[in-house]
Amino acid sequence: MSENRRKIILFYNPSSGNGLFKHYLDDIIGRCQDEGYMVVPIRAGSGRLIYDYLGGLDQSTYRSEYNRIIVAGGDGTLNECVNAMIANDIDLPLAIMPAGTANDFAYYFNIPDDIIKELDIAMGSNYTYADVGKVNEQYFINVAAIGTVIDVSQKTDPTLKNTLGIMAYYIKGLQEVPNLKPVKVTLTTPDKTYHERMYFMVVMNGKSAGAFKNIAPESNINDGQLDVLLFRDMSFIELPSILMKIMQGNHPSSKKVLHFRADKLIVDPEEDMPTDIDGEHGASFPLEFSVLHNRMKIMTLEENMGAKREEQEEEYDQTRNENY
Repeated sequence: MSENRRKIILFYNPSSGNGLFKHYLDDIIGRCQDEGYMVVPIRAGSGRLIYDYLGGLDQSTYRSEYNRIIVAGGDGTLNECVNAMIANDIDLPLAIMPAGTANDFAYYFNIPDDIIKELDIAMGSNYTYADVGKVNEQYFINVAAIGTVIDVSQKTDPTLKNTLGIMAYYIKGLQEVPNLKPVKVTLTTPDKTYHERMYFMVVMNGKSAGAFKNIAPESNINDGQLDVLLFRDMSFIELPSILMKIMQGNHPSSKKVLHFRADKLIVDPEEDMPTDIDGEHGASFPLEFSVLHNRMKIMTLEENMGAKREEQEEEYDQTRNENY
């Protein structure tokens, strides 16, 4: 490690999940100091604090000053950090300390729910390149969702989420079932156009969304593709069976689910619907999706979860050059 690269940026959301993360700040700072680093803690619960801090870094010198970024919070805080890093062309490894309710992206990498083990990964030397999805002018690290049920994270009361955790999503989702109605939508990819009647759909970079841990069981975080799952018009009698298949990760084989992969996609419905990006309010229609292949370096327990490191580094540099 370069003698100059002694700083670690820590973005943390004190309100994420059960709100307990802030009580570990002293332990985290102490561990970093013991290993020769100085921590720059940024409280990032609201506003543009992450974006403003990264936007203020000197592009010509920050790489010689900073070693990595740690983000502690839920998927929304992680999304804010990733968007700020890409918008400001920040090229640093990113360590995730999951402190939210669902922590879907951390789940993909098997990051444990244990502060000591999380720190071991965050302070380690292993990392994996990960794709980043783009929809219109926003980026997402895990999922973009469309439809009445999928936006439950926006509608679920924060107190309920902090008290009940994952169960809060199930409760809110069940409340939305009576409001379901099919919407006609056109999906356009470079290879094919689909005309469907849908209840909801997800465009996945990761594997899980909200309370569902296997909504895209075959998704690969660095394959340059997005997994698209559209849940077709179905009767309420069929709905419980589909929900059970979603819980088991068997739904992609159902005739009521359209599943395909694409690196580009346009979604254009006949009427407006809620959209959601990593648990936060999403973009307006029409939605135009693409992929930034191997755009992020994520600190992981294992080295190189995916393609060969040399290939990933080439693709990472190419993606950054194409976008800046």
